[in-house]
Amino acid sequence: MSIAPRTGGHRLRGADRSASARRGRRGDPQRPLRVVALGGGHGLAANLRALRLLADDITAVVTVADNGGSSGRIRTEMPVLPPGDLRMALAALCEDSDWGSIWGDVIQHRFSTDGELDGHALGNLLIVALWQILEDPIEGLDQMAELLGARGRVLPMALEPLDIEATVRGTDGTVRTVSGQWQVATAEGCVQDVRLIPERPRVPQEVLEAIAEADWVIVGPGSWYTSVLPHLMIPEIAEAIRTSPARRCITTNLSVGVQEAEGKTSMDMLDVLLERAGDCRFDALIADPTSLADALELAEAAQDRGIRPLLLQVSVGDGQPHHDPVRLAAAYRDLFDDAYGDVEPDHDGAVHSTQAHSAPAHSTQGAAAPATEEDAHGSDG
Repeated sequence: MSIAPRTGGHRLRGADRSASARRGRRGDPQRPLRVVALGGGHGLAANLRALRLLADDITAVVTVADNGGSSGRIRTEMPVLPPGDLRMALAALCEDSDWGSIWGDVIQHRFSTDGELDGHALGNLLIVALWQILEDPIEGLDQMAELLGARGRVLPMALEPLDIEATVRGTDGTVRTVSGQWQVATAEGCVQDVRLIPERPRVPQEVLEAIAEADWVIVGPGSWYTSVLPHLMIPEIAEAIRTSPARRCITTNLSVGVQEAEGKTSMDMLDVLLERAGDCRFDALIADPTSLADALELAEAAQDRGIRPLLLQVSVGDGQPHHDPVRLAAAYRDLFDDAYGDVEPDHDGAVHSTQAHSAPAHSTQGAAAPATEEDAHGSDG
């Protein structure tokens, strides 16, 4: 069986886009907009479903520490990267066609049997098969993207599987060490600190090049300690973000204070991220005031730190913490076109956005939304 070589010129397929959506850096309006999205799990997948409505050149950089579910079982049997989060990112970037729709469903299909295949996602097995055939994790993912007609590229943030270890303070005040991404994400109590093992994994050169060439780098949404922060904890990636000419955006979660962030506020999560970012400065922050009770305080805190906040509804609006791809894409459109207003106090001292708009109330094709995008890893690995 031969596998066709990847042809970069045919990777990105899609419908027509507006000139403003295609706009790259100022002064070069004809160059496609280049966006790098960092994260993992359902949060990154939700982000990619929005970005693919706008950008022609998307690179998803995905955490590779999942140790639960199908990915965890594969990790115990083979020395490979956990494929689950990579699979979800690829599915989110599937082209808008019958081909993309059916293949997106195929790679997301999870077996239900009484045997050893039970719970395995077919896409995980296909990705690992490509890795074994090609002996190259990057080329394997590129081939899978070609098969799916993915509107972008999916890359692992490291070339070796990672483990996450955290210091967690329980509700009774006791402090303990929790090991494993799934265990950290679902641990009762509040995460005090998180560490990667190994601390300095090998980073794909393609990741560093994508960040260096990007117009925008977007961090979040997703499980903050186990999907988002790990990118800033790898020195090579953090330095690439810091030195890139790209503008940088933080996209916040739609809920806070649960699971690994128990007892914390949105401002706490912002501070944790900025502390990890060190000298890396962020330009913008997107938050949903209809979902976050402390969104206005978060906007003020962002402004105090030199970050321009954009407060708009980006959730589906059904009371569940799910991003609506169209609404989130509309927010990014304003962000990329620099068309959003400042957040400023009114006569009562509250804060609001001076730019408002509504987005079409429809969603793109794809699998059903997860229970929460701040996922616990494992059930969908």
